[in-house]
Amino acid sequence: MSDNIPLEIQQEIIKRFPVKLLIQFRSVSKTWKSLIDSTDFIIKHYNGHHAQVHHLLVKYESDQPDYENKYVSLIDDDTLHQQKLVSLTLPTVVKTLVWPRIVGCSDGLVCLYSPTSSDDYTKGGTVVLWNISIRKAIAIVLPKVIGRIYRSAIGFGVCRKTNDLKIVNITYADRHMTKGMETETCNPPEVEVFTLRTKVWRRSYGNLPRKSIHFNRHNEVVADGVFYWLAADRGLDYGMSYCNMIISFDMTSEEFREITFPDSLTDIVWSLTMYKLGESLVIMGQEDEFENSGLDVWMMGGGDSKSFTKLFTITSEIDSVAGFRRSGEPVIVISKGNGCNQLSIYEPNSKRIDNVGNIDGVGGGGGGVSAYPYMETLLLLDQPDLKVYNGVLKWDAKNKRPWIDATKV
Repeated sequence: MSDNIPLEIQQEIIKRFPVKLLIQFRSVSKTWKSLIDSTDFIIKHYNGHHAQVHHLLVKYESDQPDYENKYVSLIDDDTLHQQKLVSLTLPTVVKTLVWPRIVGCSDGLVCLYSPTSSDDYTKGGTVVLWNISIRKAIAIVLPKVIGRIYRSAIGFGVCRKTNDLKIVNITYADRHMTKGMETETCNPPEVEVFTLRTKVWRRSYGNLPRKSIHFNRHNEVVADGVFYWLAADRGLDYGMSYCNMIISFDMTSEEFREITFPDSLTDIVWSLTMYKLGESLVIMGQEDEFENSGLDVWMMGGGDSKSFTKLFTITSEIDSVAGFRRSGEPVIVISKGNGCNQLSIYEPNSKRIDNVGNIDGVGGGGGGVSAYPYMETLLLLDQPDLKVYNGVLKWDAKNKRPWIDATKV
């Protein structure tokens, strides 16, 4: 671009381009690289959302070799059915994670969480924020948990006021580990918040969750700057195995809120799962546990527990719902036997099922497959490569893999 054009005007022009082109533009000149890498430009581009490409991330666990986690991606547009599943190259810090699970996708970032080990949660764990579009990820080591009966519930999102990335860590007494103990003898939940701007964990002393609340750490959603967990009130019925409420955390106000289900949803409480549809929360469940009555899909409007609206019912025989497309169509999994699963799109109005591709090596009827829509952003571009907060990235020569040392944290 001509040097006669002021840099401010150049910035206004190029910030409208998609991420892929902007990454290429960084090679044009040192001036443009410095501009595009700047936090100010990244935020302006993020707030503009100009012509951003949307994708669909699919994660599954392959039993070959050694139950390895696989990540594939598709462009989420009208050509999705003609595309091939594209395997993603994992950043080094993602490869350090053991038994990782996706906490959620928001603002172009994927949040993954991994406990330090399967049998000792007192050592904390690691959260990784991964921007697939720019192939960059950072790791944040969680504070250690004091006491084996305590667990961590993780949330993340972007503050709508400051555009700062936040991670929330809730330490609470696990009801499965406190059997025979009175709730009063357990410590109340502790809440810590990490912000990328300050790069440190700080204690939150706002309206904390009640200590009788048990979080479903595998059923969570982030939407429009608010994180949601399915939860159960242990104080109502200690033996209860069903979730009967939602706990939300606003990334801007840092306030918790209890959302109870209306009477219209009481019949499906036993089978609830949560998903993200656009920037809204949807829940799905089945009315009859022993009959194939279909899966009801409900959307919550405006964060109001009284405004759940039934969208449709999935009546076709499927094995699981992996997630939702940006357009609102469910991404479903149909088992074909012998570890082969068909990834498909369900069209609610016509009830048509369109095959997207096959995923091999997934057992359990496809229940280990999850799908998350995400858009392209430049968030994390201004972060150092291979950055680990509160830990040190090292190489395990014996097992030939990277790992994060948090022993001095």
